[in-house]
Amino acid sequence: MHAEEYKFLDFLKKSTQFTIPIFQRTYSWGNEQVQQLWDDIIRTGKNEKIQSHFIGSIVYILHEKADSVFQPAMVIDGQQRLTTLSLLLEALARHVGDKEPYDGFSAEKIREYYLINRLENEEKKYKLVLTQTDKNTLIRLVTQKKAPVDPSIRIQSAFDFFQLKLKDLGSELGYLCSGLAKLMIVSISLTIWQDNTQLIFESMNSAGKELSHADLIRNYILMDLEPEKQSELYKEYWRPMEISFGQEAYEQHFDAFMRHYLTFRTGRIPRIRDVYKAFKEYSTDADNSFTDIRSLLDDLCRHSEFYGAMALGKEKDKELNQAFQDLRELNVETAYPFMLELYEDYRNEALCKTDFLDILQLTASYVFRRYICGIPTNSLNKTFSNFTKTMDKEAYLESAAASYQLMPSYRRFPTDEEFVREIKHRDLYNFRGRSYWLRKLENHGKKEIVTVGNYTIEHIMPQNENLSVEWQKELGEDWQEIHETMLHTLGNLTLTGYNSEYSDRPFIEKKTMNGGFVMSPLRLNEGLGHTAVWNKQSIEKRADRLAKLAKEVWTYPGLSEEILSKYKEKPKGAGSYTLDNYPYLQKGKPSRILFDAIRKEILAVDSSVVYEEMLKYYIAYKAETNFADIVPLANSLAITLNMPFEKINDPKQIAQNVAGLGHWGNGEVEVRITSLDQIPYVMSLINQSFEHQMGNGQEVE
Repeated sequence: MHAEEYKFLDFLKKSTQFTIPIFQRTYSWGNEQVQQLWDDIIRTGKNEKIQSHFIGSIVYILHEKADSVFQPAMVIDGQQRLTTLSLLLEALARHVGDKEPYDGFSAEKIREYYLINRLENEEKKYKLVLTQTDKNTLIRLVTQKKAPVDPSIRIQSAFDFFQLKLKDLGSELGYLCSGLAKLMIVSISLTIWQDNTQLIFESMNSAGKELSHADLIRNYILMDLEPEKQSELYKEYWRPMEISFGQEAYEQHFDAFMRHYLTFRTGRIPRIRDVYKAFKEYSTDADNSFTDIRSLLDDLCRHSEFYGAMALGKEKDKELNQAFQDLRELNVETAYPFMLELYEDYRNEALCKTDFLDILQLTASYVFRRYICGIPTNSLNKTFSNFTKTMDKEAYLESAAASYQLMPSYRRFPTDEEFVREIKHRDLYNFRGRSYWLRKLENHGKKEIVTVGNYTIEHIMPQNENLSVEWQKELGEDWQEIHETMLHTLGNLTLTGYNSEYSDRPFIEKKTMNGGFVMSPLRLNEGLGHTAVWNKQSIEKRADRLAKLAKEVWTYPGLSEEILSKYKEKPKGAGSYTLDNYPYLQKGKPSRILFDAIRKEILAVDSSVVYEEMLKYYIAYKAETNFADIVPLANSLAITLNMPFEKINDPKQIAQNVAGLGHWGNGEVEVRITSLDQIPYVMSLINQSFEHQMGNGQEVE
């Protein structure tokens, strides 16, 4: 590694060419970063006391031997600044034209010194060569040609930004030129066979915009390959993914896709900030099924296509596309790992389309019913990350339905009784996807689909707190309570194309006016034309009718006990060991007394605690995974809690951090119990582990 300080313009002038390798991200600066650089340059130019302004480092690898006449350099860090300043220099060249208002800043000199190698041909002609659409757009700009058909949005945007700024600069042009002349960088050249370029790349902080996980992963996969291999794999696998996501959506969605992909493949949910780390671990794990980088990239590419179909509306099959649209409207990103597996099996013909659609419908019903019943949704990520572990793919639909129906406690699939009861009273107007439930109720079972977007939501009993005398009489003496409790509920909400005409009119006018409920063709308005008065009883009657319909739209699995019995877990206590196998848990022993007391409390934590397994050295308690493991000792119990030590709330500080230490059980937290009076406090810690495992704490970051 060799580092040297330079004025930026001198550095650019002496350099032959910078190339951006295909594994690097494309140009990603937006207006915020470009504006900041512009402000820094102008401020530096205005202040005579400032002799220089440091803008960061340019890290590169020389392609050729040191004595080569034409010596291109592959940029590892600094692409964004190089590109942005090149765009500014081209905009400045156009602005000054043939004039030279300040020494060295004519159009000819700017291009000759900083943008073009005039005597070279083809790509050697350009000081900076970018990748993909960035490349063509920049070349056409510095050669003053018309933009390509599919230009780089951000390259063009930054250039347009500078042109507007220069147009408005007026007499302050000198500040810009002075500021450019004061810019300083540190040039860092690497020797590829001596320096670990990937580690250096990871340690660099790009000025203005942090690298995404997609950038880091792409570079990790391709950086150390031979250039020909880089180009081959990039063009065959990675570039199609970038194109599929789109220029802007790539940054926005690829990191999320990678997180869902890793969850699907490993069953573990990486924190958002740890996606790159998790990918590196997965790609080098001997247990993954990929024999080389090509097979891994092939799998990534295929599943990015699946993800685009599900999450980005790219599915070509009309029925599947609608099912995915329903789930997007419900904001069910947590189900994508599960859905990636379903889609893979569908493509491999291990899951037929009909069953696929039915499982997607069950998923939508599960999520919507839980929302209606007010069940927290922050455990869904763990639910879906391991959902297929309980399934039998030889009976795909049946086992998926059984898995849903057997969900315990607050992971439960609400029954018809609970759902019908709650949907009649839930605030559905402020539901984030209200167009979703209105569309589903209106179009259920129809072949002639009503486009809900052509209508607006209507409160039959008006929202206006100052109800007219007519409405007060219609609702009765309890009108205020009725208005407060039933305004946004199922029975009072409908669709209409005449919202502004209806306004706060009395119910009789809403019925009979031109376009009134009597004339409405919508299913949601059935019966309103024959309703004499709109009061509490009318709202409740309509809610009963629509709730019955909702039960048919968002169906319950409804499998028989005979079928469910095939999918139920082993009962408590099942296993090859019994209490007799533990010397310290023999009857009358101090540890047995402690064990019997705390065992009773653990099994009562929640109805989902259905599994107590006696292993060789400890007893495990789990709902969907272990949350507490008890190791019997001579006169005490060691209890391991399956959660990160830093997350335990332990005011008495009795817990020990056993991460990285040899111990029986699962997790990083260990507590010892020696007396019965410790049990209430220890149970408060065990409950935290249970909540953590069930996802009832914070969402995984």
